[in-house]
Amino acid sequence: MKPYSNEILERLISFSRFLGEDEEGGKFEIDPERARLNGVTLEQIKKVLGELGVKLDPETLNFLETEMGGYDAVFELKGSKLLLRARTRISEILRKYRISIPYDPAERIYRTKPFYYHLLRRILENEGLRVKRLDLSRERFSLSLSVNLREYQLEAVRAWKDNGYRGVIALPTGAGKTLIGVQGITTLGLPTLIVTFTNEQLRQWEETIKRFTKGDVEVGLYYSRKKHLAPITITTYQTAIKHMDELSSFLFLIIDEAHHLPAEKFREIALSCVAPYRMALSATPYRSDGKHVELFRLMGGLVYQRGVEELVAQGYLAQFRVLRIKIPLTLEEKAEYDNLTRKFRSLSEGRPVLEIVKRAKEGDVKAMEALKVYSRIRYLIGLTKGKLSKIREIVEKEKGRKVVIFTQYVEHAELISKLIGGYILTGQMPKRERELVLEKFKQSNSGVLVLTTVGDEGLDIPDASVGIVVAGTSSKRQYIQRLGRLLRNNSGNKVATLYELIAKGTSEEYQSKKRRSTSLEDLFYSLEDKK
Repeated sequence: MKPYSNEILERLISFSRFLGEDEEGGKFEIDPERARLNGVTLEQIKKVLGELGVKLDPETLNFLETEMGGYDAVFELKGSKLLLRARTRISEILRKYRISIPYDPAERIYRTKPFYYHLLRRILENEGLRVKRLDLSRERFSLSLSVNLREYQLEAVRAWKDNGYRGVIALPTGAGKTLIGVQGITTLGLPTLIVTFTNEQLRQWEETIKRFTKGDVEVGLYYSRKKHLAPITITTYQTAIKHMDELSSFLFLIIDEAHHLPAEKFREIALSCVAPYRMALSATPYRSDGKHVELFRLMGGLVYQRGVEELVAQGYLAQFRVLRIKIPLTLEEKAEYDNLTRKFRSLSEGRPVLEIVKRAKEGDVKAMEALKVYSRIRYLIGLTKGKLSKIREIVEKEKGRKVVIFTQYVEHAELISKLIGGYILTGQMPKRERELVLEKFKQSNSGVLVLTTVGDEGLDIPDASVGIVVAGTSSKRQYIQRLGRLLRNNSGNKVATLYELIAKGTSEEYQSKKRRSTSLEDLFYSLEDKK
């Protein structure tokens, strides 16, 4: 201030500290604590400074409103962090509800994840505190679905609505979960973040939204080098986890292939998003490690589930049959298999594979050697001479239909593709090349597509009706996803067929049995054995 009188000085020091003066004049620093002690309100401070011609910048005004406004607690969203400033002691309240939040005594703020905002706000307000809420008002958009949903899809949406527009929806692959998500978007009309597992799924969501909705709403893709934010933004798990500072403020969060979300690094996506409205979609939400409980907590619980057998019985999914074909090894293959198995047993010392993997990561040389032998065993039985012969026989038998062949190894996929002259799709291929191959196969009336594990999730091949599992794991999820690739099309009451090729007398027999074991959460299984 320059010049200033004793009267001005007296008024200023009632809410600020005098720092001294130099050639520019007297220097003062506003002290909210001193103002409170002297009974000076924020409005009085603004009035005095206004009379003196002092204009405060917006950031300082916001700080003063936070420190001196009529609030006991103030929330602020800063990137992927939720900040809570309290003018009164709230530690007793937090203890009462057994809530522990990191506190920064230097800045006098609590720091936590945006996911917890709605719970914390309700608790503090229920305890009678005056809370300054986050400004989550956003411009709504108008969008409508241009197709009629099936009855079970409408049931799923109603269950989600009844649960406060939150929850996990579990439906088989091919049951139209994406359309349920789009219906959720049109229902809320709020800024939406969609998280997919693969780039292919990202583009499928974009295509579905544009094809089946009416309304002028921008859709942005946020992945790879494209970082376009829009009212409806679609991203991938891998991109989202790195950019939640930019993606945290969406009000509606859709998680596709949601069984991946509980993974340690991916759960941060749900925690870092403030969205009060959430929808998770998965064909297989249950996890063998029990972490589906965390999925339900983060997304609002399991609100709707229907199994394969119900939708097949009602005519929504194709009828199907599964043919297990056990194929013997040649004498040479059997000798190599037995030799490798003996080596593995000796090196593993009876330990389960998961324990061997753990030991190998810790540097155990014997465990590392055991894993190498285990990989050679899986590679050997993954594509035997007998399997190659049977693949050629089945492809010839199913001529005129679309056939999808599932393998585990790129080398095996390449060998099969050359043998039968089919399309090939592997994770090692450039994205653009994969897109072109998939598009060509979709446009064909018939043909063969050979896939590695890149095809286990998210690929949309609506008219494929024959599948051949050449090699797989004991994972039920992988098996259900692969079967689901064939159940989308029920036109003409055609029966989808899944051939499961198993190397007879090997560990593949156990893996086949394990992945087909049924429970309440698994698919209804129709089986015809061929010895």
